[in-house]
Amino acid sequence: MPRVAGVDIPNDKPVWIALRYIHGIGPKTAKDICNQLGIEDKVRAKDLTEDQLSQIAGILQNDFVIEGQLRRQTQQNIARLRDISCYRGLRHRRGLPVRGQRTKTNARTRKGPRKTVAGKKSVKEMR
Repeated sequence: MPRVAGVDIPNDKPVWIALRYIHGIGPKTAKDICNQLGIEDKVRAKDLTEDQLSQIAGILQNDFVIEGQLRRQTQQNIARLRDISCYRGLRHRRGLPVRGQRTKTNARTRKGPRKTVAGKKSVKEMR
């Protein structure tokens, strides 16, 4: 497996798809990198030369924020929102959806599994 930017990219996939395994590289960026270096769409990652791998690594290092640095930057942005106590920061702090989604139904991914609350006893049961 070729290693680019600290990530093992899969051997059997075309280069433009294999590059997407790097955090921060999407379909368009991967295609742009391949076009910039003159790598064809059908070339597999295992067929890349050492020179091509070093060129890809150089482009990624110089032109893009990827992997650990991108994750760190994202966490710092969320921490800043929490610190200034803006609405989005409060939603992050409470573990609720941040981008305006409804929470009466759905939102189970952010809220976690349901916590059942005991219902009120009916009047008939109290006698």
